[in-house]
Amino acid sequence: MPALDALVTKAGTDSEGDKDEGQLVAALTTRTRSRPSLLAAHPARSVVVAFAFAVVAGTLLLSLPVASEDGSATGLVTALFTATSAVCVTGLAVVDTGTYWSGFGEGVILALIQVGGFGIMTMASMLALLISGRLRLRMQLTAQAETRSLGIGDVRRVLLGVAGTTLVVELTVGAVLALRFRYGYGESVGSAAYLGYFHAVSAFNNAGFGLHADNITRYAGDGWVLLPVAAAVILGGLGFPVLLELLRHRHRQRTTGRRTWTLHTKLTLIVTVVLLAVGTVLTCVLEWTNPGTLGSHSTADKILGGFFHSAMTRTAGFNAVDIGAMEASTLLMTCVLMFIGGGSAGTAGGIKVTTFAVLLVAIIAEVRGEPHSVVLGRRLAAHVLRQALTVALLGVALVVGSTLLLLTLVHERMEPVLFEVVSAFATVGLSTGITADLPGAGQLLLTGLMFVGRLGPITLVSALALRERTRRYELPEERPIIG
Repeated sequence: MPALDALVTKAGTDSEGDKDEGQLVAALTTRTRSRPSLLAAHPARSVVVAFAFAVVAGTLLLSLPVASEDGSATGLVTALFTATSAVCVTGLAVVDTGTYWSGFGEGVILALIQVGGFGIMTMASMLALLISGRLRLRMQLTAQAETRSLGIGDVRRVLLGVAGTTLVVELTVGAVLALRFRYGYGESVGSAAYLGYFHAVSAFNNAGFGLHADNITRYAGDGWVLLPVAAAVILGGLGFPVLLELLRHRHRQRTTGRRTWTLHTKLTLIVTVVLLAVGTVLTCVLEWTNPGTLGSHSTADKILGGFFHSAMTRTAGFNAVDIGAMEASTLLMTCVLMFIGGGSAGTAGGIKVTTFAVLLVAIIAEVRGEPHSVVLGRRLAAHVLRQALTVALLGVALVVGSTLLLLTLVHERMEPVLFEVVSAFATVGLSTGITADLPGAGQLLLTGLMFVGRLGPITLVSALALRERTRRYELPEERPIIG
């Protein structure tokens, strides 16, 4: 349909594309009646298929003898686990990244992290935009589903903003780390640059892959390493919609003197700051005298270590202290923060901070006896509450069920098993050290959790939005006994 293609081109390129979105939706609806396959191929499904393809490709590459340091072929489970962890920007590992994998293998992992964090369909759309200067309708829809663009007309702007933000943050953090590794630890120029850029990419994409056997515990107390890494993790965990809005409104504030943020941005920033503060305080209090973690450090280093650990629960897997030596209370607190995760439509995992905020607001409204959930001067729609409750409860069910299943496969205490399960589901990558010793079935279970945790919320929310319909009648109301 030439008319539809022209309308798509105008909606994706003109500044007045939003005005034509209603016409585009109508045209798309008409077209899907004659081509039901387009409706069947929901955009979220395309995202899942793309990520699965990347996992398979990464598994094949990591299975090659050239990918390992000793030149031997890597087992299928190990290659699959590592590829899934990289694509889903988790950071869990069954082998030491820096010593097991060759330069080629580390390059494959780095590429998978970058592609997985940036987004498979976002990356494909960006390449198409660079090559042809336009995006086809199907690609715009899939990119919109992955980046959570407000409309099809926003996709081009969002793609360019995501690419620019990613490049600036990774290069800046990589340069700071490279200088520190060069002049603080005596690394050669090439080694310092490689270490700096690898850890910058891993941090901004909330992956948590490190090139040292002890992750980055050797840098505990070094603010020149820990703070840039934490900053990259926090920025990546906010989500691209929030980052782009902050940049856009910063420019608008300079020109108009006004600052107007959306409710999503306000909630993400507020909850992120609160959780970072709570995590820092609790980590310091619970681990202050633990000789295996913070107990042997100075007061300043304890606070730095507590803040760094709290920032890593935003779903990045770096650790500056031994996670396996933490108190059970700290592990439980960390599980809660990991389960909440970071911002939507970014590199973070978990159920997302906005989901947590919506549920908290709903609880407060119910306790107060208010008929509607209100936050920051806005009333939340009923379907938003239902979606948040669905995502949270399904996440809890998946974590509990997987923990129970994994406990039947291994002879371990519940605390480390629960921790590994939450870390995999929330795509965090923090580990108590038992992942490498799990049997093949246990590692495959965590592999599935990483994949579901990375793509489950996108698919689930998109499916819920697609199935939303207006009922033209109401059934009789009846209230069961609650509590």
